[in-house]
Amino acid sequence: MMKWQRSIDYLWDPLPSRTHKSIIFLQPPWTTVFRGERVTLTCKGFGFYSSQKTKWYYRYLGKEISRETEKNTLQVQESGEYRCQAQGSPLSSPVYLDFSSASLILQAPLSVFEGDSVVLRCRAKAEVTLMTTIYKNENVLAFLNKTTDFHISHASLKDNGAYRCTGYKETCCLVSSNTVKIQVQESFTRPVLRVSSFQPISGSPVTLTCETRLSLERSDVPLQFCFFRNDQMLGSGWSLSPKFQISAMWSKDSGSYWCKAATMCYNTTSNSLRSWIQVLIPASHPVLTLSPEKALNFEGTKVTLHCETQEDSLRTLYKFYRDGVPLRHKSVRCEKGASISFSLTTEHSGNYYCTADNGHGAKPSEAVSLSVTVPVSRPVLTLSSAEDLISEGAKLTLHCEAQRGSLPIVYQFHHEDAALGNRSAHSAGGVAISFSLTAEHSGNYYCTADNGFGPQRSEAVSLSITVPVSRPVLTLSSAEALTFEGATVTLYCEVQRGSPRILYQFYHEDVPLGSNSTPSVGKVSFSFSLTAAHSGNYYCTADNGFGPQRSEAVSLFVTVPVSRPILTLRVPRSQAVVGDLLELRCEALRGSPPIMYWFYHEDVTLGSSSVSSGGEASFNLSLTAEHSGNYSCEANNGLVAQHSDTISLSVIVPVSRPILTFRAPRAQAVVGDPLELHCEALRGSSPILYGFYHEDVTLGKISAPSGGGASFNLSLTTEHSGIYSCEADNGLEAQRSEMVTLKVAVPVSRPVLTLRAPRAQVAVGDVLELHCEALRGSPLILYQFYHEDVTLGNSSALSGGAFFNLSLTAEHSGNYSCEADNGLGAQRSETVTLYLTGREPASDPCRSPSDSESQEPTYHNVPAWEELQPVYSNVNPRGENVVYSEVRIIREKKKHAVASDTRHLRNKGSPIIYSEVKVASTPASRCLFLASSAPHR
Repeated sequence: MMKWQRSIDYLWDPLPSRTHKSIIFLQPPWTTVFRGERVTLTCKGFGFYSSQKTKWYYRYLGKEISRETEKNTLQVQESGEYRCQAQGSPLSSPVYLDFSSASLILQAPLSVFEGDSVVLRCRAKAEVTLMTTIYKNENVLAFLNKTTDFHISHASLKDNGAYRCTGYKETCCLVSSNTVKIQVQESFTRPVLRVSSFQPISGSPVTLTCETRLSLERSDVPLQFCFFRNDQMLGSGWSLSPKFQISAMWSKDSGSYWCKAATMCYNTTSNSLRSWIQVLIPASHPVLTLSPEKALNFEGTKVTLHCETQEDSLRTLYKFYRDGVPLRHKSVRCEKGASISFSLTTEHSGNYYCTADNGHGAKPSEAVSLSVTVPVSRPVLTLSSAEDLISEGAKLTLHCEAQRGSLPIVYQFHHEDAALGNRSAHSAGGVAISFSLTAEHSGNYYCTADNGFGPQRSEAVSLSITVPVSRPVLTLSSAEALTFEGATVTLYCEVQRGSPRILYQFYHEDVPLGSNSTPSVGKVSFSFSLTAAHSGNYYCTADNGFGPQRSEAVSLFVTVPVSRPILTLRVPRSQAVVGDLLELRCEALRGSPPIMYWFYHEDVTLGSSSVSSGGEASFNLSLTAEHSGNYSCEANNGLVAQHSDTISLSVIVPVSRPILTFRAPRAQAVVGDPLELHCEALRGSSPILYGFYHEDVTLGKISAPSGGGASFNLSLTTEHSGIYSCEADNGLEAQRSEMVTLKVAVPVSRPVLTLRAPRAQVAVGDVLELHCEALRGSPLILYQFYHEDVTLGNSSALSGGAFFNLSLTAEHSGNYSCEADNGLGAQRSETVTLYLTGREPASDPCRSPSDSESQEPTYHNVPAWEELQPVYSNVNPRGENVVYSEVRIIREKKKHAVASDTRHLRNKGSPIIYSEVKVASTPASRCLFLASSAPHR
């Protein structure tokens, strides 16, 4: 029974695999509309970007305009030809739109397909009365009266033609519309039945496929399919799948097959052409027979092979095979099957079978075995070995084979008529035995073969065993372990066993030295003079054609005296410095190890190091100042000691932090004194460069070529006070001293003593203020006040001088002075004389009223008076009995301006140098008299 099933994993694809043109759809669907109306064009593409940007092309009266829209729609209202191109699809076919100004138009859809329901609409303007008549190909088709639509319910090819409609104008006459051509198209192409195999083998599956293609405008219309054999529907009838699968075809399923495709509402159907499917039946397995049927057949016997199938036909092809190889005999057809005959030879033994093929595949028979019995021929004995020479210890294989003879064959091996063993062969190719050779295996060998018809003997083969050499022994002419350079040594190489001729070879560290050959077992020698390069391992080889045999190695040590060693000094910088690591390396370029190296500093041993395999030795020192001097090393390998050349090393000591000291003629530095700045680093290699600094300003630099300190001299001024330092540098690292402060003292100048009273008429009981000040001198200054050289008191002052007050008595008249001392020498002021008298009870006759308003008088002495020119005047402004003199200062250029008007002089601010006060009326009147030993400013 035929089995079938629908393929449910396949969906009908209405589109072929090629790229499709874009398509324009209209809304409303008419190609003719009244002028002023609008039509929306929609562009449908079939690429991946169908909903993206769209290009539009408009052609009218030979001119073409293009534009691009973001979407796939475009609204138009002008007559002309329109095309579109969706992204990823080719350009569409042109669509012509007519925006008509006629009073009557007939509207029809752009495309009409089989089975469509079509509407033809006749539209008129207001001035036309619709008593519509529809024409097809200029023949009246229908009267619509006042309706506007004509319906074609199920479009088919018979509806193709040219259509128009007519109406009446109210004022005049009959009006005809535009003509519309209707061309009905197929919704899909006629289906084609595809068959997986038109000649399937009985029992094999077959797949039927109904292929068709939808029109692009109807690409969304679903189709259904149905399959038939000899007008009988297959399966369950209609299905959406275009495939139908028959799981197994049998001979009764041969016939005419076709398919039908239809839309879902069956308004359009189409049948495929019919295709014949013939189910093929292969031949059955044939049977092979032999005659005669004896198990054994001798050479020369005629045998017949017959091959036959159950359903034999003239179309069946028979073939015969032996052991898988086709026989070249021509087969002869009988009433049933085919036969071949031939006379037996030894080659005809084997397995036979035949095949039968009726065009649907060959079928083999079962194999039949044929054995041809043949007496054995004379066997052949061969000897084989993996080595080129048959030697003792080699593996020998004896192979015996009879070229002809029925199996099984028993083979026997012999050595000098002594049996070695036998083997049975059940297949062609002979047999073999293997064994390891000894010296006793020399002699004659042969073999026999027997398959039941009597043994056959091979020819004898002679074998001669060659003995490989034994392991040689190497000896030296001297048994001493050490041999000195220049001595002659002889090497001897000897084997105990081995077939001649023997080739001896001598080696030093795998480097050939020489060779020697001997025709018999014995020893050979090789001599040479020793050099240092001859130390090492020696061995020899012996070879008589079976591969060299190697002796054990013998060591030879050639003792070489050490050469004069070379000493090198390595420090981390170009100049050795205290604290650096010094590496002393000593190496003798020649000399047998072990070598003992000794290191010396000024012939004092520093240390030693032994080198067991040659090369250099080293010794490390952490340098101090004491390590300057001569260095050497010594190498000794027990034969002779060799001393290196001497190398001098100077170790530089970095300077220590220098010490700065002042050297002055006194404890306190004074302006004008010479000052020596001495800078010294207590440690450091010379030469040392010293730099002197005042407030970080370089004063000078002095080099000490042989070490020690350095000095720098100054003549002190007041500017030399401040901070001093020095720096020491010997090229490694500069060191700065601590800072030292120097204060340059200034000796005091001669002080100036000034007397100050509260009033012009100084009397007993008044307070007298003494002020003493040295205009120059380093603080602190001690001031001493004197009256007639009797100390009144003292006072210290940093600046501005010192003061001393007295409550005046009659004894205080006399000479006053002061002294200033800052430790560098006291200076005494000039003497100031004070005359003290009694006070007048009434108004002072020596002064005018205006003088009562004058300031408190000041009495002082000032040096360098000779630069001023005094002007003297007698003053008695009030005409009283007090007479005094004023001495004022004027510049030389004002010499001519000396005036007698004292007020004029007072207004100019001329200072009073001294005043002499006299009482005009009575000598007993007490007036103050002040005098100075010298005029002052």
